[in-house]
Amino acid sequence: MLAFHIEDYMLPCFTKKILGVDCPGCGLQRSVAHLFQGDFVAAFEMYPAIYTLIPLFSFLLADAFFKIKYANKIILTLMISSVVLIFSNYILKFI
Repeated sequence: MLAFHIEDYMLPCFTKKILGVDCPGCGLQRSVAHLFQGDFVAAFEMYPAIYTLIPLFSFLLADAFFKIKYANKIILTLMISSVVLIFSNYILKFI
């Protein structure tokens, strides 16, 4: 367990504060907090794209240092998967 409560340091969503509706990124911080606490199911329920964003950013970091075969195809696949999950989750919030 972390020595501090990560929830105390989360940024507010200005879209939700000003317009009163969630933005496509709402839930990402709480999802990361659930991951740090080891609650992987709750992290997925909060923000399903977390499990495509982590490999995407990890792969982008690795690709910066190493030459990886088919890197462009892998990055494109992870990016499309992330965008589809983000927007499908966003649409499902309104249904």
